[in-house]
Amino acid sequence: MITLRLDPPTDAPLSVLAIGAHPDDIEIAAGGTLLSLAGRHPGMRVRYVLLTGTPERAQEARAAARAFTPGADLEVELHDLAEGRLPAVYGQVKEILEDVARRFRPDVILAPFAGDAHQDHRTVAELVPTAFRDQLYLAYEIPKWDGDVTRPNTYFPLTDELARQKVELLGKCYPSQQGRDWWGEETFLALARLRGMECRAHYAEAFTCSKLTIS
Repeated sequence: MITLRLDPPTDAPLSVLAIGAHPDDIEIAAGGTLLSLAGRHPGMRVRYVLLTGTPERAQEARAAARAFTPGADLEVELHDLAEGRLPAVYGQVKEILEDVARRFRPDVILAPFAGDAHQDHRTVAELVPTAFRDQLYLAYEIPKWDGDVTRPNTYFPLTDELARQKVELLGKCYPSQQGRDWWGEETFLALARLRGMECRAHYAEAFTCSKLTIS
């Protein structure tokens, strides 16, 4: 297996765009990846964009963004579209993402997977490739009741320390989610362990990449 590193193409800091339909999407799916990249690339540029969220959840999301990208040049952009209704405001989602694309050209994008069972996630995933045509797009997965985890093709191995740090930060940053029956250490570490096994690591986060240029 050949390992490719996420390094910036120039001497500029690595730039990452993380897009979530809801608060906690990004951290559940790619929190370990963000922690690892922040450690490897001090001062990396990170833009967080969330499409939905109540004031309480937005406050949690801001704290989470800072916690998962220590030392990064971070900008958080929060929107308050109605959760569960993004297909109905497709045009607004498109305008938000296209506006971000005009102002920020990231090296890598972390965003939902087009095959996700949640309609909000699918809407975002459908629009990301149309707004960003020249960036590496890693589509993340989120465990949920629907049982929609699929066969990924890209893996980001995590050390045991990073995997457990991710889980600890999720609990600290999102207290509003503690009562959900799917939320918790067992769920998050179980998926990370499965994906780690698939790439011959202990823990990992997995993504789907539909297009990659190698030079």
